[in-house]
Amino acid sequence: MEKASHLSVILDLSPAQWHLSAQATNPCPLSIETFLSHLLAFLNAHIASKHENTLAVFGALPGKSVLLYSSTETLALADDALLLDANSYPPFTTVDTTVLQRITRELEALGDMEEEPPCALVGALTKALCYINRITHPSTSATNVAEDPTILPDPRILILSVSPDLSSSYIPIMNSIFSAQKLKVTIDVCKIYGPDTVFLQQAAHLTNGSYIYLERRDALLQYFIMSFLPPPSIRKVLVIPTQDKIDFRAACFCHKNIVDIGFVCSVCLSSRCTQLVKHGDTDVNEQSFVNPFLFVRLNQVPVENASTPECRSADTSLGELPKLSTPRESQ
Repeated sequence: MEKASHLSVILDLSPAQWHLSAQATNPCPLSIETFLSHLLAFLNAHIASKHENTLAVFGALPGKSVLLYSSTETLALADDALLLDANSYPPFTTVDTTVLQRITRELEALGDMEEEPPCALVGALTKALCYINRITHPSTSATNVAEDPTILPDPRILILSVSPDLSSSYIPIMNSIFSAQKLKVTIDVCKIYGPDTVFLQQAAHLTNGSYIYLERRDALLQYFIMSFLPPPSIRKVLVIPTQDKIDFRAACFCHKNIVDIGFVCSVCLSSRCTQLVKHGDTDVNEQSFVNPFLFVRLNQVPVENASTPECRSADTSLGELPKLSTPRESQ
């Protein structure tokens, strides 16, 4: 029998990015209202697929992340009671009303900001992983929950992104990816607007998920149903879209820029765009620890894609690489 599936959806609710996405100058403009109508239909399809399926929706807002909906918890709403229709399925009405009310409340609470802070995508991803860890490893003291592997949900996370990469969030995202691997959580990514995200590509690849960049945003619901509705256990017998190429570039620790060629410390594994003779962040004897940085190629990408001139290399051929100085003998 097919196992129950848990889906945690992370919504990128950056007002500035959604305003740009709705511009009529775009080939396929998509407003946040149209996006939410497609999203709610997808969430209802997930609930209707199996009665035991669970759902959680997290919102990544500028400067904070919140839990918008949870099928295992009761969230306080502004209205005293939901208006249930006799002709509608009650779980569908609950999801639609709760998600819309919470999103509206959070966006109104932002007010007018002179400068929008970065979207708290990492915070939402961390909360989703903590939520999944709690429902997949229930407390043994709970009398109504049994740790039976046949009934525990098959967890996955779907990230709906419209914001560009934030280089300062590279380490937190990588830590989240390693946690997802340990919990056996699949991370799917749907890039709705903006350029491809390097970090989310790596998240989908390292957790055996799917990364899809929307070329036709007017077919958003079709992408949702065909690519992200099947749980990981069923994808083994389906043809799910995969990535043609993966960008493995990392963010350097010195300038927080995404680089394709850099130096990796053999002690702390930090990546830098320039070679250092002295390692200032590790308490090691300088005489026995000289020039520990090893030259590595982080990804086979064109050099002109580097962020800043100081993070670029003169040539990508291995014959033109700068030679490292020979380490001095320790006294």
